[in-house]
Amino acid sequence: FPYQKTKPPAPDKTPPSKPTQDPMKTLPSNKTHPQFKSLGAEPLEVDVKESGEGQGGYAKEMSKEFIEAEMKLFAKQCLDVDILISTALIPGIISDLLISEGISVTNTRHTGVTHIGYTDLPSRLPTQSSTLYSNNIIKLLRAISPDKENFQYEVKESFDYGTMDHVIRGSVVMQDGKVLFPAPQPNNVPVAAPPKPKSVQELEKEKAAAVSPFRATFTTAGAYTGGLASMLGLGLIAPNAAFPQMVTTFGLAGIVGYHTVWGVTPALHSPLMSVTNAISGELLSLFSLLSLISLSFDGGFLVTQRMLDMFKRPTDPPEYNYLYLLPAGAFVGGYGVALQSGYDVEQMMYLGSGMCCVGALGGLSNQSTARLGNALGMIGVAGGIAATFGVLKPTPELLGQMTAAMAVGGTAGLAIAKKIQISDLPQLVAAFHSLVGLAAVLTCVAEYMVEYPHFATDPAANLTKIVAYLGTYIGGVTFSGSLVAYGKLQGLLNSAPLMLPGRHVLNASLMAASVGGIIPYMMDPSYTTGITCLGSVSALSAVMGVTLTAAIGGADMPVVITVLNSYSGWALCAEGFLLNNNLLTIVGALIGSSGAILSYIMCVAMNRSLANVILGGYGTSSTGTGKPMEITGTHTEVNVDQSIEMIKEAQNIIIVPGYGLCAAKAQYPIADLVKSLTEQGKKIRFGIHPVAGRMPGQLNVLLAEAGVPYDVVLEMDEINHDFPETDLALVIGANDTVNSAAQEDPNSIIAGMPVLEVWKSKQVIVMKRSLGVGYAAVDNPIFYKPNTAMLLGDAKKTCDALAAKVREA
Repeated sequence: FPYQKTKPPAPDKTPPSKPTQDPMKTLPSNKTHPQFKSLGAEPLEVDVKESGEGQGGYAKEMSKEFIEAEMKLFAKQCLDVDILISTALIPGIISDLLISEGISVTNTRHTGVTHIGYTDLPSRLPTQSSTLYSNNIIKLLRAISPDKENFQYEVKESFDYGTMDHVIRGSVVMQDGKVLFPAPQPNNVPVAAPPKPKSVQELEKEKAAAVSPFRATFTTAGAYTGGLASMLGLGLIAPNAAFPQMVTTFGLAGIVGYHTVWGVTPALHSPLMSVTNAISGELLSLFSLLSLISLSFDGGFLVTQRMLDMFKRPTDPPEYNYLYLLPAGAFVGGYGVALQSGYDVEQMMYLGSGMCCVGALGGLSNQSTARLGNALGMIGVAGGIAATFGVLKPTPELLGQMTAAMAVGGTAGLAIAKKIQISDLPQLVAAFHSLVGLAAVLTCVAEYMVEYPHFATDPAANLTKIVAYLGTYIGGVTFSGSLVAYGKLQGLLNSAPLMLPGRHVLNASLMAASVGGIIPYMMDPSYTTGITCLGSVSALSAVMGVTLTAAIGGADMPVVITVLNSYSGWALCAEGFLLNNNLLTIVGALIGSSGAILSYIMCVAMNRSLANVILGGYGTSSTGTGKPMEITGTHTEVNVDQSIEMIKEAQNIIIVPGYGLCAAKAQYPIADLVKSLTEQGKKIRFGIHPVAGRMPGQLNVLLAEAGVPYDVVLEMDEINHDFPETDLALVIGANDTVNSAAQEDPNSIIAGMPVLEVWKSKQVIVMKRSLGVGYAAVDNPIFYKPNTAMLLGDAKKTCDALAAKVREA
């Protein structure tokens, strides 16, 4: 311990302030501290709560954090004290192996400090070690029998652990010809406390620290190397000048889409998916399945507008969205005039339409520009249709057929979109995705049939065939996977994952067969072989879409929906390359990147990889290999009246809804409850988990539909830090997204999953049908925490009762 020759300052009489994390904090709690104080010393203790006791009464090695804090303590004290006295194993000697060279103390000689050490330390060590050992033996013998002549120790069969009797009895081998070794077990043998399990956050930090900077940089450099090499490779195999231009368009559109979609607020993820679905359907409408795809885009834009209208607040200024007909009319009408005048402006129409589609996604970055984004999407689609009509130049008879088919599909789409309930949006989006996938398959096959006669002389024939094959495969997976997702979401199929025996082998075989089919498809130039291969890959991809999606549970549908959205975008890109259409390539890249980004966001919110979700995996990337912790204790149940009393006493309330709110359609009574509580002067906010519901942003739209202002609906990252200052957290139909085991149990299958930390609130009310587990089948420790009360029953009935009681009050 440090010694300071100056008189210490008088103790501070002011009240203690809030503790800080100063590692040099004085905490005299050790058993030896009274002895130090009796000598006039001031004990210092590192502010890291860690026991130094190990197994068998011996000291253990302290943690890295403790040692670092200890070094900070020493460094600070060395600046304040005049004399520093250090203890050593050899009494009276401070060992310094470099004292003979004088390099270890040059930095202290100028202050007058004297450093003592032996310059011939190596030659002294044998003598010193022998002296030390013999000294210990003599002390042991004296402890056994102080009398040098007679052995006076009485052998004991019962003795306490850690006493001199324990040491002596364990050293005695024989007495009076009787073997006494081994000694019996001593009494009161202490059991070392098990090491404190590390939290999920600590394990994640260790995992991140385990990756060396070299490896991380090498991985990044390797990715860039592969990307740049791929660019050169595509340039080498380019069949014509149009291909590099299309690749450039695809790359730039992907970059624009990436940065645009990241700017979209999570509350508008559902409108984002609806807009991309509408755009993809419209752009395919003139190439295949006109009536079905017109249903997709007309319904998509109307559903998007309905969702955006739900976010309107009474205080928002009036809207004049009909004025956007002016740019639409100028764009499409101007093209018609230019076409009649003999000008070739189709590529500029494609560019303008593509920019409008980019603006549609960018407009959804916030509420103030979201309606402009939807209007731009409509303008972009209208321009794309007009330009495509101009390129095709259909006969009046064909134009009439195309218009009739689009009218039928568009009318049906508008009717469906007008009547659909917002809670059914996920299955509607899945159904629209299936139409896009089917259209992609038929378009690729049809394009192969049309272009086949020109393959012999077309230098880009191989590229056309590869893109047609790829587009057919992606479209098949999208079509069947979307149908399965629709069935699960609609309740036509069991939402539980279908774990087929050997499903991974089956999927790998389907993939291998699909990839292998391209060999005869490319090698054999015959028409029959080509059509057969395309038909085969269509069937194989359709089966693979079923087996992949069927193995995914209902709670993972948000990721499935976004992945299917991404698939439809890449199918559009294949269409763009196949038809040499810049607009299809641009929009396909936008939709593909948006779906991929949303899928990434969903997976991060569950701490799972995309492959883990798509292949029907279980557990997170942080799940340990040990046994999950056992939850003990009893839960506390309350009724509606008791819950009302808790609500009355709370001023700061956070409501955390889950899929149970969607299933029970309890958004309306919750909105009434929030309105009444707000009128009483209480601060009410909502916390939304990214994967709550069955589609990204679904809960935001449901709450907006019920009239909840969007400015009180916050995302998990925006509100999580507020729970410690919250009087009451009201959990409605949520389980896994508020499960504290994600942070407290490294061996939980949801370990590391970001969750809403409701248990940190002063009080928690959990509204569920029962104490049953959520989709992850993990018990929730918060049900048994002392500050949690369970209000069991149907969510809508319970919310109705709460809203009525609050109105009465």
